[in-house]
Amino acid sequence: MADELGEAYPGNRLLRALMLARLESILPHLEPVNLRQHQVLFRAGAPIDHLYFIDRGLVSRVKAMEDGRVVEIGAVGNEGVVGLFAIHGIRGAMWEYAVRIPGMALRIDRDTFERKITQAGEASALLRRYSSLVVDAFSQIAACNRLHSLRQRCCHWLLVAHDSAGSDSFPLTHELLALTLGVQRSGVSIAANSLQKAGLIHYRHGRVNILGRARLETEACECYAATRRQFDALFTDTRRTRRTARQFAVVSARIG
Repeated sequence: MADELGEAYPGNRLLRALMLARLESILPHLEPVNLRQHQVLFRAGAPIDHLYFIDRGLVSRVKAMEDGRVVEIGAVGNEGVVGLFAIHGIRGAMWEYAVRIPGMALRIDRDTFERKITQAGEASALLRRYSSLVVDAFSQIAACNRLHSLRQRCCHWLLVAHDSAGSDSFPLTHELLALTLGVQRSGVSIAANSLQKAGLIHYRHGRVNILGRARLETEACECYAATRRQFDALFTDTRRTRRTARQFAVVSARIG
């Protein structure tokens, strides 16, 4: 059944799962929007008026310190949604959400989504499970930043970006990766050069090409695989229906 339905769905895994959990009523309210690199979807404290289901691309949750330094405390790709906590009563963005890898998202008005999700028990339960995984991922990131090497963390981040970029090649500078990981650019350059010499990536003129996905997974810390397994299990458990696939073809036509 999964193979029969696959082509009818957009790339966002959470949105796909919600549709399969009978949240089809949001379909007419989804609006495709482009995501530009460095675009800020929400600044910290700003009201969250829309939710963004990332179809392609990667959005960072960015925490700024008083001295101006910033660090990524998590990323949202095609497994999730930006603006999640608004439907849990937190109306202002807790962090800045900045586009790291450009792409596309499906956007929906917050109030509309909140109204629809309360009417769909199965989808609401799924969203609660997803929310718990997001919170757990924060603890995984905290441990990763403390315990794992910069090279391992670079591999981890490149894998996350590759999952959602929709291509083996995507724009990425050493400066941006250093900013994202909260480290000095020189350290990122050393790590990236070692990965390039090992044949895992090719970097040139602000673009990175993933050459050795399997080896990147081997080189990365345990955190990538641990988090990926949890989300894979969540989405694999979702029940599938043919009716939703037919309705989703309408959204696919709007995207394409």
